[in-house]
Amino acid sequence: MSTRRALLALAMASVAAPAAHAQALPAKRAILATYADIAAAMYADALAGARALQQAVARLVEAPSEQTLAAARRAWIAARVPYQQTEAYRFGNPIVDAWEGRVNGWPLDEGLIDYVDTERYGDTSDENPLFTANIIASREISHAGETIDITTITPEVLTRLHEVGGVEANVTIGWHAIEFLLWGQDLNGTGPGAGNRPYTDYLRGEGGTGGNQDRRAAYLTTVIAMLVAELEAMVANWAPNGAARRALTARGPDAGLTAMFTGLGSLSYGELAGERMKLGLMLHDPEEEHDCFSDNTHNSHFNDVVGMRAVYLGEYRRTDGSIVRGPSLSDFVRHVVPALDREMRARLDATLAAMQAIKTRAETVEAYDQMLGEGNAEGSALVQAAIDRLLEQTRTIERVMAALRLSASFERSDSLDNPAAVRRP
Repeated sequence: MSTRRALLALAMASVAAPAAHAQALPAKRAILATYADIAAAMYADALAGARALQQAVARLVEAPSEQTLAAARRAWIAARVPYQQTEAYRFGNPIVDAWEGRVNGWPLDEGLIDYVDTERYGDTSDENPLFTANIIASREISHAGETIDITTITPEVLTRLHEVGGVEANVTIGWHAIEFLLWGQDLNGTGPGAGNRPYTDYLRGEGGTGGNQDRRAAYLTTVIAMLVAELEAMVANWAPNGAARRALTARGPDAGLTAMFTGLGSLSYGELAGERMKLGLMLHDPEEEHDCFSDNTHNSHFNDVVGMRAVYLGEYRRTDGSIVRGPSLSDFVRHVVPALDREMRARLDATLAAMQAIKTRAETVEAYDQMLGEGNAEGSALVQAAIDRLLEQTRTIERVMAALRLSASFERSDSLDNPAAVRRP
């Protein structure tokens, strides 16, 4: 080949190279497939964590001790990590949203479940006639003129009493019922310390505390089995040809993308920034934190953001270290409006950094509920900064959706939209 021809061929190759190596615009259905694959992996990891928790609870019930109680608590905290990441699948997926209240309902009136310190908790509530009904200490409960037999604590009994009377705080099942049974009430207000239930609450015979140790053990064993069953059902929903996976694509790819953005926007705005963060900050109320018995709220908030990043970026690191990845929303937005993809990635990074600051402070200085305390300027500033980053993130999600000609309504919160309507304690 002549020198001239060689130079021409080299020039043509250099021009063609960028086009050859450029990533093609991902198909919308491929993005939805990645989204569903990540959901399946997240829920499978949450299920594995719940099964490990079930085993730890069995050891606690069989041989109550400081060690077995501590191990059960560690298992609960570990299982929460992948579960909280799944919350990005709420709101946009009706199957998930209808199910969520059975596994993650909060806040709860713990007096419905077990003994409480009535001097601090109170003994009556205008909103909840079952405020101190104490399932564990009772054999029947009267409600709305009906007597409910609870001699044996069964899944049917706990399901019937869950949100009984339409009171959302009547939570009898799920993660937070288990949390309460492992930690007990956090009676420290905005002072240091989490719940401090003694292992002797599960100890039969001499040395046992709290009364009704057998029924408490039965309740805990039953409710963790119910949680495992619920997670098994949700894993099946996201399996190939599962109901949630089918529903995602049933109305077409644009509706599927809208569901993805709806989950991101609603969790960012009304749920996390509003109900879980701003409300507690406004009221300076330690009861308005998500994992209030265990003081694990900083991890729950952090992992909500990790889950949102996984959905947008199309990449999830499983608990075993393996990676699930594929065509993503980010890939699609980058092709259509690259500036907005850069902005969205920056917003997610900023939100994660703000949550990391809260997490670091919670692990080295003071718990999240202490940050909510009135007069705690430094702690409150960190919480407000994370709220601000979530609001900025939401506005970017709205701009991305507008650029893609998609529309949705996100969850709202009076704490953000109408602060004057928030009831003060």
